[in-house]
This record gives sequence, C-alpha cells and structure tokens, in this order.
Amino acid sequence: MQIRIPLFFWTLLLAVAPLQAEKAGNTEKPSAPQRPRATVYSVNPPDGRAGRPLSEPVAAAVVERLVMAVTGKPTAAEAWKSLVNPKDRVGIKVSAAGSPILATHVPLVEAVLRGLESAGIPRNAVWVWDRDRERLEAAGFKQRPGGYRVGSVPPFTGYDRKTFVTAPVIGKLVWGDVLFDRTLPKGLPGEVPLGDELSSNSHLAEVLARRVDKVINMPVLCEESSCGIAGALYNMTVPNLDNWRRFVQPDGSGAESIAWAYSQPALGPKVVLHIMDCWTAQFAGGPQGDPHYLAQPGCIWASRDPVALDSLAFREIDAWRVPAKLPPLGRQGAWLQTAQSSGLGVADPERIDLLTLSQ
Repeated sequence: MQIRIPLFFWTLLLAVAPLQAEKAGNTEKPSAPQRPRATVYSVNPPDGRAGRPLSEPVAAAVVERLVMAVTGKPTAAEAWKSLVNPKDRVGIKVSAAGSPILATHVPLVEAVLRGLESAGIPRNAVWVWDRDRERLEAAGFKQRPGGYRVGSVPPFTGYDRKTFVTAPVIGKLVWGDVLFDRTLPKGLPGEVPLGDELSSNSHLAEVLARRVDKVINMPVLCEESSCGIAGALYNMTVPNLDNWRRFVQPDGSGAESIAWAYSQPALGPKVVLHIMDCWTAQFAGGPQGDPHYLAQPGCIWASRDPVALDSLAFREIDAWRVPAKLPPLGRQGAWLQTAQSSGLGVADPERIDLLTLSQ
C-alpha cells in the first residue's frame, strides 16, 4: 500500500533537517568574550624632550590634538562640544600638592579653558580647584577679575555636610574633618557620637558636590608612598574628601577604597576627560614635591580611562626607580586591579594601547 505524506510534513522536515545537521556537526566550544581594551593618547613635543618649560602655544597645540583623539572628532571645537554644553557647570581638578616643584601646569589649564570657551562656557564660570589654596597660588592659580574661579577645600567649612561616601576601611577623625567638629548639630546622617573618633564616612568637597556637574581631571604623574601612584583616581578622591588618611595608610591597606570612592555617583561619573600632566614627573617622595626625585618625560597623556592612565604611570615610576636604586613599588599598585574588577577601567598593561600622536 502506498502511503502519501502530506506536503505540510515534507515542508517541516526540510526546515528542521539542516538545523539538526548543524547542531550535530558543531563541536566547537563558544569563544570566550573579548576583554575590553583601553587607549591612552600621548603627545611628546620637541620642547619636552629638550627639557624646556611648557609654553602656552605648545600646551594649546597638545590639548587640541589630545581632545580630538580621545573624542574622535575632526576639530577641537567639535571635540569640546561633545564633552560639555553651555548649560553644564564645569570644574577643572588640578593637582597642586607638590607645588611649586610639581603641579599641573598653568598653560595646560589655560588651553583647556580656551577649549571650554569654544563650547560656550565662559572662563569666569569655570572652577579650578584643589584642597589647599596656598599651594594653588604657589602653582600659579590665583583669582583674577574676569578669570576662572579658584576653589579650595578649607577645614570643616569646605565640605558638604550632607554628601558623603562610605568605604569599608575605618579612619580616625582629626581636626578639619566634618565629624570631628563637636559642635555639629545632632541628627545629621553619619554623625559620630561624642568620644568616638572613628568613622567609615568621608564628606565630599563642596565645590565638587554642589558647584560642578562635569569635571576635567588634570593630575600629575607622581608617586605616592602608600598607594604607589597619586594619579587620576587619587586626584579625584583623596584631595576631595575629609577623613581621607584612611585611604593612604602606610601599609597600603586602605588603597582599595580609593576605587570604591571614585565609583560613587558624586565623584567619578562627573569626569568627562582625564589629562595627565607628564611634562615633569616625580618617582619618589610624593605627593609633596621633592626635587631629588624628578624626571622629565616631556609629554602629556589623555584618556577617558583613569585606571589605564594610572597603570601606565605606575609602570613608568617603577622604571625610573631602578637607576635611582630605589625599591620597586610592587604590591602598592595591587589596588588598581580592584579598580579594574569594579569596572572603572583597564589595569592590565597588555590591554592598554599607548598611542603617540604627532603634534
């Protein structure tokens, strides 16, 4: 007897058969997901290689080249407009802890200010700040009529009492910390009882908490004895927080909390660009300036990835320490892996591309 198979079943069989064959023949294991990479851009002007001071024309050309590379825009004006808009309240976080020996160069900041002006942000609306006003002035950052606003973080009053970050490491409160002020009204969040001078909270600098929405982070390339590198992550956290000594313990035990603090919404997410001033660098004795341990890389780096910047800077510092017969930093940079694991950026050197741009 002849059996007639309906056309519907033939159609179904023809559709399923290739899928079954493909499944049976596919014995390859699924490929591992690609791990992210990071790019750090560098400009090395001839002036830097010759050890000359950083001039305003050179700084302007370097910043334009870097911001175009980081953003992928064809002009500097378009690049800045992709980072900020006229409604943004913008701040520039400089590093002046080592001034006058080592600090973010004023011509570099002036170049950034001109870029912000091209995006519609007048310089008299921009905050330039670090913790200590005297060191800022020693570095050349002074309040002038019609100029940018110079901000600092004075003890007690320089912090926003309602904005703080909590990190696992406990710190002993000292004079200048908000909660060390025994006249603090009762009932504020994070209040420390009288007699108890330990806290896991750090209050945020008022200028960062309340006065700016977006930040251009401009650290220097400098060693720090407890966490190895006072770079991009350090520059946005330690100088902007009270109860900060817990992050820079001599044994390095608090350094991992730098990554935790940076990840908080009021800090790291506000940063739209990192420009690391590597014109002059320091490989020991930081973050205070020490003329015995200076190097002259003569370059400027930029990236959106603060972890990649710090990882490369850490490696450079270790290399400079060898001829100076200083011990390697070793495990002092282990916290950068924590920053990578937290999703803040790339710490593994083999996954960081350092691209040198022509000026």
